Amino acid sequence: MNKIEVNNMTKIFGAHPHKGLERLNKGEQKDQILEETGLTVGVNQASFAVKPGEFFVIMGLSGSGKSTLIRLVNRLIEPTAGEVYIDGDDITKMTQDKLIDTRRKKLGMVFQKFGLFPHRNVLDNVGYGLEIQGMKKAEREEKARKSILDVGLKGYETSYPDQLSGGMQQRVGLARALANDTDILLMDEAFSALDPLIRKEMQDELLHLQKKLGKTILFITHDLDEALKLGDRVAIMKDGRIVQVGTSEEILENPANDYVSNFVKDVDRSKVLEANHVMQKPEVLTTYKDGPRVAVRKMEEVGASSIFVVDKEDNFKGLLTIDDAIHAYKNGTPLENVLIEDVDTTSLTTPLNQLIGIAAETKYPIVVLEDGKLMGIISRVSILSGLVLGKDQTEEDAS
Repeated sequence: MNKIEVNNMTKIFGAHPHKGLERLNKGEQKDQILEETGLTVGVNQASFAVKPGEFFVIMGLSGSGKSTLIRLVNRLIEPTAGEVYIDGDDITKMTQDKLIDTRRKKLGMVFQKFGLFPHRNVLDNVGYGLEIQGMKKAEREEKARKSILDVGLKGYETSYPDQLSGGMQQRVGLARALANDTDILLMDEAFSALDPLIRKEMQDELLHLQKKLGKTILFITHDLDEALKLGDRVAIMKDGRIVQVGTSEEILENPANDYVSNFVKDVDRSKVLEANHVMQKPEVLTTYKDGPRVAVRKMEEVGASSIFVVDKEDNFKGLLTIDDAIHAYKNGTPLENVLIEDVDTTSLTTPLNQLIGIAAETKYPIVVLEDGKLMGIISRVSILSGLVLGKDQTEEDAS
């Protein structure tokens, strides 16, 4: 089951919104409806679904409808038409009491403006949501302290908002949402007011928290770089409509229309593409039990001058060159004694811009590991082709 499912969500602002809805259903456009009726189409038949544990980003420029859409998801704004399912329950049909209960238990909200109480310290701000739920002081403070630790603010429990930087204040807002222990976080332009350096730190912190806690996140931004960095999938909005949904790579490689193409043409692909996008499977592998003779034969078969060695569980052990393999064979030296272990390694999700410098200096391909297991290798050629060929493909699709 999807964690969030939005079907044909529409919001029209004005005195008689259903007249605007009739016009939309006839195919009339937002500008025409505004000019002839004075009605503003905020969201136009938006549909998407978010899986449990997914980081889903909605991106659009000012006036695209993205902030209206997230407020429809938790019914801070009443929809004109459409459905929003949270864990299979349609919140558009809930009574007010049921809606409040759902918000408290399932939907945490983090806004661009931090919304902190100036007269409350960090601990009391973080525990506020639990307090209004009637939780006893000792229990809510325990939960609040855990959330404060999670967002990196341990030691600031007794500080007040005016004693904190903007980034720290946003961490307090995030901790408050985490303290409620909801499965879903709704974040509306949460980092837009922060300085670039602090914003990057918060992005990295949020990715770390999401991986650690497994929250489902619906994140709103006007910044394409931020959207492509954070989102498992990204929805791009224009004039109240969702015009494309896809992974960062899908959007870069196959923009749905000219609007999306114009957005992505200047994107620094090295910040978006990750190691897993360009890595290659090693052509040859061996294990300790195979020995140097088998390693030499495998290298000869594929014309390679080195081979990557793993154990029987595919844990990476090192690199073996043809010279060292022959030497080990002639002298009866155990394979593990001649392995080159000082090889650069990285994770599946490392951005390419962090690997370019390493690839330029290293003698050997970069090894991509996950929990110690060999997933693939990256050479200078694969990095450059991932950047250059991808750019050419995007230009070809847009032409």
